[in-house]
Amino acid sequence: MKPAFDCVAIVGRYQSEGVSGTLLEIADFLHQRGIEVLIETETADAVGCRQYTRASIPEIGARARLAIALGGDGTMLGLARNLASFQVPLVGINHGRLGFVTDISLSQWREALGQILDGSFASEDRTLLTARVMRGEQEVWRHLAMNDVVVSRSSRAGMIELQVHVDGIYMYNQRADGLIVATPTGSTAYALSANGPILHPRLAGLVMVPVAPQALSNRPIALPDDANISIRVVDGREPRVAGDMQVFSDLQIGDDILIERAPYRARFLHPSGYSYFATLRTKLNWHELPILSRN
Repeated sequence: MKPAFDCVAIVGRYQSEGVSGTLLEIADFLHQRGIEVLIETETADAVGCRQYTRASIPEIGARARLAIALGGDGTMLGLARNLASFQVPLVGINHGRLGFVTDISLSQWREALGQILDGSFASEDRTLLTARVMRGEQEVWRHLAMNDVVVSRSSRAGMIELQVHVDGIYMYNQRADGLIVATPTGSTAYALSANGPILHPRLAGLVMVPVAPQALSNRPIALPDDANISIRVVDGREPRVAGDMQVFSDLQIGDDILIERAPYRARFLHPSGYSYFATLRTKLNWHELPILSRN
């Protein structure tokens, strides 16, 4: 019987020590199951992999039925952004540090990947954001974000002032170090460190979180995920915008950052028995009891 995932692509964080060996083990594991293996071009060049087919991201999008990200969350986020429009499902194997979205541990990849290839998996669709910077009538920057869009000051300047509209309705002006608009996936990233709430991935919502606001009354707020958000830079030195804290653009006073839900979602596959709450317990140490003082 023809396997459900008859063509699988692998993308690795090839800068990390030890990735090349694991990547080749995964490729051999897939090949032994009769699966066609594609290795993303830059990954293949970096690890010196010549026994399997090299493929660009567009080629992976057109041919692969599944893509594996081997690395940290940044590798998974980048792959999700690149393949979301192709609707290729993703699996994340953690070869990094925290691993919120690369949830398969390095020690368990054979068992977990085997389950998924056998059809025993949980599927989860994740929201992405489209962000555009308008300078007058001209679009000067556009980016797709999986975690968040952040408008912030540079590290050398003071606060910035931002004016926010939601669905064309004025919300507020605020002075702060920055403002985060995060998806449920991104609610456990920068937004969490800025005291934002955790949103379950199945929740159809976004969260807007100020970073060190001047007014303590400026608090995080949850919004519907179909909201159209407009952030105008009113004042501040050297403002900038970032998508997933990986792609940056400088801003000017008067620029409008327009943020909305992307027209497609990223699909994550997890091995059978996956639990989002188990991930939170592990990554946030919820399973540890507080240490009580004897004094």
